Amino acid sequence: MPNFANLSHFWVYLSASPLLGLTITLCAYLVAQAIYARCKYSPLANPVAIAIALVSLLLLASGMSYQRYFAGAQFVHFLLGPATVALAVPLARQLPRMRRAFLPLACALLCGSVTAIVSAVGVVLLLGGSTVLAHTVGPKSATTPIAMAVSERLGGVPALTAVLVIGTGIFGAITARFLFNAMRIDSHAARGFALGVAAHGIGTARAFQVSAEMGAFAGLGMGLNGVLTAVLTPWLLPVVVKLLG
Repeated sequence: MPNFANLSHFWVYLSASPLLGLTITLCAYLVAQAIYARCKYSPLANPVAIAIALVSLLLLASGMSYQRYFAGAQFVHFLLGPATVALAVPLARQLPRMRRAFLPLACALLCGSVTAIVSAVGVVLLLGGSTVLAHTVGPKSATTPIAMAVSERLGGVPALTAVLVIGTGIFGAITARFLFNAMRIDSHAARGFALGVAAHGIGTARAFQVSAEMGAFAGLGMGLNGVLTAVLTPWLLPVVVKLLG
């Protein structure tokens, strides 16, 4: 039988410590991974989406503020930097192949980046959305820090951009396999690069779950699309707004 007195003391200690946010994050992800494994690793049971839902429900149910939660969760947030730098290892292993495929990769990157910006802004404007909203959704396919910086510079809403970036990544990670199968795209390199361009970090994490090759090309796509989005969006977005606004 569990010792509820000890558990109660542990909870009192944990709730007064910044470690609470870290514990919530890790427990939510472990539960999400267990659900993901139970569903036979179906992309529909995306562990990131499940973990976000679990943490959100817990914060709402407990009344805990996001600031208090993030005081502990920032330790995980800090690891994003080293994890991103670590992508250089699989990229280096695939470097000879990437050099040989430079031209198709460059064309795919340009087409993917332009399509992501124009389609998002075009949909918003055609549905009657404001220019501010158009500026907010424009950089949604880049990584969160880049997308938020571009959105703020253009006069968008960075917080909403961050939500859209995460939503885009989760949607891409969930639907990519079905789209690739429907289009009969079997190459792990092509799948990974497309996933990195369209679904940034979350898509890249999904790619690494499939194979190291797919993950390496996804990391390349994610990094290059972040840079290209930061360059293209301030120039391309006003053109689309002028044509459709």
